[in-house]
Amino acid sequence: MDKFIEFRNEYKYFIYEKFDINYDDNYMIITFNFRIDGLEEFNPSIKIKKSNIKNTNINENMLNYIVFHIGLIEMISYYKATCSPNIIINAGYLDKEQIKWINKLIYNGLGEFLYRNNIDIKEEDLVTIKCTKEKTDIDDVSYNGIGNLISVGGGKDSCVSLELLKNESSNSCFIINAKTPSLECAKKAGYFEDDIICVERILDRKIIDLNNRGFLNGHTPFSAVVAFISYLCAYLNNKRYIVLSNESSANEATVIGTSINHQYSKSFEFENDFYEYTHKYFRLEIDYFSLLRGISEFQIGRIFSKFTKYHEVFKSCNLGSKEKEWKWCCNCSKCLFVYMILSPFLYKEDLVNIFGEDLYEREDLLNTFKEIIGETEVKPFDCVGTIEEAKYSVSLLIDKLDKENLPFLLDYYYKNYDLELDGSNILKYNDENNIPEKYERLVKEVLDNER
Repeated sequence: MDKFIEFRNEYKYFIYEKFDINYDDNYMIITFNFRIDGLEEFNPSIKIKKSNIKNTNINENMLNYIVFHIGLIEMISYYKATCSPNIIINAGYLDKEQIKWINKLIYNGLGEFLYRNNIDIKEEDLVTIKCTKEKTDIDDVSYNGIGNLISVGGGKDSCVSLELLKNESSNSCFIINAKTPSLECAKKAGYFEDDIICVERILDRKIIDLNNRGFLNGHTPFSAVVAFISYLCAYLNNKRYIVLSNESSANEATVIGTSINHQYSKSFEFENDFYEYTHKYFRLEIDYFSLLRGISEFQIGRIFSKFTKYHEVFKSCNLGSKEKEWKWCCNCSKCLFVYMILSPFLYKEDLVNIFGEDLYEREDLLNTFKEIIGETEVKPFDCVGTIEEAKYSVSLLIDKLDKENLPFLLDYYYKNYDLELDGSNILKYNDENNIPEKYERLVKEVLDNER
């Protein structure tokens, strides 16, 4: 909190100066200009292959407007270094409602960051946003999108979406900073290079230098960046739908008893806010929704367990990657949670083949295990599912095993908890979603087949 106050007093203004859109022989190159007044200037960029741009009727005003909004989200990664009390927008115009919308996203998207930096501040006190540009009207644009832009992260969730939509026409995959797992999952689903839109997002490394010098650092709402970049790519490729794979479990708070959520920009609250915002201000027939919003991580795990062609290539671990090697680190909360959620269906040989070892035997993972099952005040700050479905998963597995020969973590659970074998709440379909009716039928059909 002391650093927070110190930096806010010294660096009062964060400025979103401008953005530029340029082209070379192969790429559309978008560059943003941000500045912490009196400290540092930043120029992060985004590159999109020209071959990944299929819309031949791009409206330049609409293109600029969408890119301007991407900058509003990108700036959060740089703003957080000082949390300046004022943001000045010189790059474009926002009305009062738009400023309110951005303020909400900044505050909630930085919820984990504020918590972990011991910063106690109300939303209305964090930042004041002012625009210097005069209002400009954005004309209604003639647009007739077809098909789906499917966001692929390389984990089990996006694999399920790829498989559910495999018979739909005019699909493309969308990947930011493509890594081997995401590309391999798309290829396993039958997509070729021309069907995969890869965006290169390039961080300005001066922010890393500020982090190393002791300026504020922490989690930012990356999925909100994904939302606006995917919207741009949908427009550039005449797509009707942007398909995410966020589940109902993403709505659960990370810090129990609060609204602080590591996955805020994966939550239905953000999804719905984004959906309503884009329909009001962009007015394009592009719908952003999560295909899996109606179901839980447990249900996704059960469905994914049958999609064996992805088992050797999918990865949900953020830590186990090396430059030329992608593997499960088997030490983080994400690895352990995925192991737990799949274990009722794939334990033991199949899971060991995927992960390389039995994580339930790992005594050094006990504290992480306790966090995942809700024994601690705070869940892991990672994309893991709910406490209830974690307990349900291990309970189902324990119920099938020899209680005298349980692996370490399951033995701990069995000796300290009652088995929770009632999954009615976890298996209930969540109607709070924006899924188009024809796609909701696909999901419910798969659920019916699992019963």
